[in-house]
Amino acid sequence: LPGLHILAIVFALEVSVGKTNTVMALNNSDVLLPCVFTTCTGFQDLIFTWYFNSTEMIYHGKIKSKASEPFLVGRNPRVEFVGSTTGKENNISIVLKNVEFSDAGRYTCHVKNPKEKNAQHNATIILTVVQKMVETDNTLTIIILSIVGGLIGLLILFMLIKRVVLFIIKKIQDGKKECLVSSSGNDNTENGLAGSKAEQKAPPKA
Repeated sequence: LPGLHILAIVFALEVSVGKTNTVMALNNSDVLLPCVFTTCTGFQDLIFTWYFNSTEMIYHGKIKSKASEPFLVGRNPRVEFVGSTTGKENNISIVLKNVEFSDAGRYTCHVKNPKEKNAQHNATIILTVVQKMVETDNTLTIIILSIVGGLIGLLILFMLIKRVVLFIIKKIQDGKKECLVSSSGNDNTENGLAGSKAEQKAPPKA
């Protein structure tokens, strides 16, 4: 039972960097590195730390309780805390200023909660630094989609033409049958009329 209790406590603390764990930044710009934590049992003297590539500490903060904002323990001069823990979310996000190509790498947001028997959890963001933001070139995709769309369109057109041709052929065949039937009917009618005329001869006078 004690083992299960500890397991439950470990899973009570969660750290998240959002839906996607990759961030792209422009060289010489500022970039937001988001992070929030949740805890079921609350927290007291919670410690959070940001690491670059798992080893270099770039921000270290402490939060006394839910009623107070974090206070700084230590940080890299280019890192600024922009989160808040007295609001709805326990936001411990930071901004990295004047990003350089050497800043590309893994940024880990680590949280330790003494109230949960020092339960700890972390989440990682991968930062990519680029010279300029390039819009995705969708030309090839558009060409491929156009070709596929064109082929589907041609296939549908071919199917329609086939249906129309088959319909016309069927109508012509049906028309020929009708002609044959009506010819045969005319013959019968003529024969019948001839017979009728013969029968309709006036009876001999008395």
